[in-house]
Amino acid sequence: MTEAQREWFEKDYYKVLGVAEGASAKEITKAYRKLARELHPDANPGDTAAEERFKEVSAAYDVIGDDEKRKAYDEVRRMGPTAGMFGGAGPGAGGFNVGFDDIGDLLGGLFGRGGGGRAAGRQQQASRAQQGADLETELSLDFADAVNGLETEIHLTSEATCSTCNGVGSAPGSAPTKCGVCDGSGMQNDNQGFFSMSRPCGQCGGRGSLITDPCRTCQGSGGEVRARDVKVRIPAGVKTGQRIRLKGRGGPGRFGGPPGDLFVKVRVKDHLLFGRQGRDLTLEVPITFPEAVLGADISVPTLGGEMVKMRIPAGTTSGRTFRLRGKGGDTGDLLVTATVLIPDQLSDAQRAAVESFAAASPGSPRSHLEV
Repeated sequence: MTEAQREWFEKDYYKVLGVAEGASAKEITKAYRKLARELHPDANPGDTAAEERFKEVSAAYDVIGDDEKRKAYDEVRRMGPTAGMFGGAGPGAGGFNVGFDDIGDLLGGLFGRGGGGRAAGRQQQASRAQQGADLETELSLDFADAVNGLETEIHLTSEATCSTCNGVGSAPGSAPTKCGVCDGSGMQNDNQGFFSMSRPCGQCGGRGSLITDPCRTCQGSGGEVRARDVKVRIPAGVKTGQRIRLKGRGGPGRFGGPPGDLFVKVRVKDHLLFGRQGRDLTLEVPITFPEAVLGADISVPTLGGEMVKMRIPAGTTSGRTFRLRGKGGDTGDLLVTATVLIPDQLSDAQRAAVESFAAASPGSPRSHLEV
């Protein structure tokens, strides 16, 4: 019996969720959602106790929140791990008679292992299938490519399905042979009284077959480390730190299992002129004091290299932002922030002009601060 199976006998999932055994499905769901909100790791950062409790609550709901699993769970809890082994097991004593094959079929059905014989062997073989490992790589993108998106190729060296044997593990022209110890099931049963404990076959390691003539490339493992190119489509608007999932492009599966996934972590290079704010681009544009005061038509660059005209209205203050709709690449607008330049050195003519402007400016902008 596996640890997961023992847990059904040992843990009261109704108590974990704080509901009665006769609770309705609606009551169970309501209790789970309440506890999940309270215990979620995002709501309790760094609280390991809350995290463990959240896992426990999730495991409980996974069983009694499903009608079929709940029926099986209730039956197992009612029978107990030693049901029928002690006093009055006979039908006349108010107990029950359950043969070994019957209890094996019952537990096999409850725990997803199927019945006995050939059907169990097939399901055990399916259960041995192992999904390949998830892999992660990093992709450095130019600013414009991140904004507009693109299709590209990633070059990486990682474990992949063996190119010689296609993952079988046997040399070309040969095939694995059925393990004689487990008869191809991959599992060995140890009788423990009323129950039978299953464990991976010690001869074939749970594979169900033996490779007598291993592939020279992968030495029978079915996988090899080699360079490969993977095509990836980068969506418009990706940011540094974002991960793109490529399903089935990770490490190879074992024993007929599916491959893992490949995660591409994006790193976007900075741009000399442009920044980003949400889906929009940002740009700082310097303007002169006369342009700010009198207004002006100026030209500003776009990410694609095109220069577009925009109007600086009279009386523009430094830091004012203007929105140029549809000019922010494929994702949004261009936000242009005007910065008024104050010269630190003036010619005689400029100084005279500023002094004349000051003399013609009535009052003080700080008069409201006077006590």
